[in-house]
Amino acid sequence: MIPDFLKKFEADLKKYEREFVRIKAKPRKEKLLEDNLDLKDSKFLGRPFFPKEKEYPKDGNGKPMVMVAQLNFEQIPELTPFPRNGILQLFLSTTDWYQDDAAIVYHSVEELGKEPMNDFSFITEKDYDEMPVFKLHQLSFEKGIDKGGSEDSQFDYLFDDSYYWDFVENLSEEQQDLFAAYFNPMGHKIGGYAEFTQSDPRDYNNSQRDDLQVLQIDVDDHIMFGDSGLGHIFISEENLIKKDFSKAYFYWDCC
Repeated sequence: MIPDFLKKFEADLKKYEREFVRIKAKPRKEKLLEDNLDLKDSKFLGRPFFPKEKEYPKDGNGKPMVMVAQLNFEQIPELTPFPRNGILQLFLSTTDWYQDDAAIVYHSVEELGKEPMNDFSFITEKDYDEMPVFKLHQLSFEKGIDKGGSEDSQFDYLFDDSYYWDFVENLSEEQQDLFAAYFNPMGHKIGGYAEFTQSDPRDYNNSQRDDLQVLQIDVDDHIMFGDSGLGHIFISEENLIKKDFSKAYFYWDCC
């Protein structure tokens, strides 16, 4: 429910609302090299679905990457303009992921019928040492509505001609708490507004200004990018509709 002191903005703010899918990430008890989930299940970490005939991702040094996120869209509530099928994966370099050495891979519904890899012995426990995800997570999903966010450049609403933080400065402490809870873009999610510890990279590149957030991986007990940081995948709406994830990109920041 919108706080009383924001009621006069309610009609305008409705235009900024965005549907998103909240990700509930449940840590599993398996050891790092174990994964009792199905190859095609949505997960953080664990064994990926990967067709034998497709080239497995390698980092800039030619070393196989580790999959840190897998989204099976058939397990996810429908969200426009996201795919309704296929699997999207984020792979990171075992040593240079913090230099944005990442691969984003999409497997079409046709590829999901092909024979998968089952031997991942080329990934060792040591390869997980620097990963921002420390444990296998089983994922479940529910739809929600994002109202906005303080750091997302696409939430550019003016409150009585005041920008977000200028408006906040004139609120009481109680109102500030209610305001922050209402415009809360945090958490693991698909779509919606993005949260950053620094700033929105799309704000500095005209060609990326309208790009959509595909995935946000937030901090929890077994996940952290750098010092309390978050990881993201972004893509243009045009390429998202075409399922051309070769044009998607990975971004992370931290305190």
